Amino acid sequence: MSLDAKKIRQDFTILDQIVNDEPLVYLDNAATTQKPQVVLDALTAYYHEDNANVHRGVHTLAERATAKYEASREKARAFINAKSTKEVLFTRGTTTGLNWVAKFAEQILQEDDQVLISIMEHHSNIIPWQEACRKTGAQLVYVYLKDGQLDMADLQAKLTDKTKFVSLAQVSNVLGCINPVKEIAELAHEKGAYMVVDGAQSAPHMAIDVQDLDCDFFTLSGHKMLAPTGIGVLYGKEEVLNLMNPVEFGGEMIDFVYEQEATWKELPWKFEAGTPNIAGAIGLGAALDYLSQIGMDAIHTYEQELVAYVLPKLQAIEGLTVYGPQDPSQHAGVIAFNIDGLHPHDVATALDYEGVAVRAGHHCAQPLINHLGISSAARASFYIYNTKEDCDKLVEAIIKTKEFFNGTL
Repeated sequence: MSLDAKKIRQDFTILDQIVNDEPLVYLDNAATTQKPQVVLDALTAYYHEDNANVHRGVHTLAERATAKYEASREKARAFINAKSTKEVLFTRGTTTGLNWVAKFAEQILQEDDQVLISIMEHHSNIIPWQEACRKTGAQLVYVYLKDGQLDMADLQAKLTDKTKFVSLAQVSNVLGCINPVKEIAELAHEKGAYMVVDGAQSAPHMAIDVQDLDCDFFTLSGHKMLAPTGIGVLYGKEEVLNLMNPVEFGGEMIDFVYEQEATWKELPWKFEAGTPNIAGAIGLGAALDYLSQIGMDAIHTYEQELVAYVLPKLQAIEGLTVYGPQDPSQHAGVIAFNIDGLHPHDVATALDYEGVAVRAGHHCAQPLINHLGISSAARASFYIYNTKEDCDKLVEAIIKTKEFFNGTL
């Protein structure tokens, strides 16, 4: 199935605007994606027609809201190929999911145990593990890089019988490399460790099959894949989720409350305390429908075509350094770069004057940024509505920015 980006753009009215007297080129998709009209319509329809709390009421609106909410859970199950909706927990996003897993780790970790992560992880996949290790006396061990990618030899050397959890991003939000999490999960399981996958940058861009990956946990954020903010999914194998204690307590997740103790509902509801983000879940369901109609394999193929087109053009700019794999075939649609002598914030501001929206900073990956020997970087990230014309505008804007600053130095 081919992907027509120009046709897709018509579903995103926000892209049809002028920024600083220039047509908008939105290349900050790793931070958050824009929302198609069908997602906006789903949110509006819920609030206009079905607004009610879920699971608790027997009136018509409550039943309709509950049906839509749980239908979205089934869509999420199908999207990642979980065995059952019991394995699909709605969260606020990837950060929440990783925090829940790290809390579970606190039930298991003991002094001298180890948690294995990589130097490229987002802070959301570092700090929860720092806290879990601090509380339990376990050791947090980092895997480092080779040629802009995960050093698999280093990983295998550091993966031992003491390793209880391995937690890695499937796609780096800075380097753009795609980590072989299926292979790593097999290695982790051989040592008796749980495999945790941060799918924030992979689930929006490629087909995900958690059974094929054989990961124990997989997290994703809706807002990075066309859905509203504040909604995400934590997948966990049913037998593992049954071992986990709830993180939050209160309404919705209880079965029965006695004066001195309580019992919990079955999966997945035992983890979903309080009134959930109903509209967000419904919006996520609409986004998953939209992506599934396009086809995740088609999306991945198209983005690889964009990277193959733009990466050599960026590499050809004198004084521009691209981080991560230099081979386009090994690079996802996230490209972090720096220009000699220019601060990334100045670069991002100058690109904004040309209508090109990119990110600048440490990208919530300070250990990686420090490891690379830099203070920050600019980052362009692509999605289904970006075109080769967008790529050309990025390159032109970078060259114009470079010439402008060189003329003022």
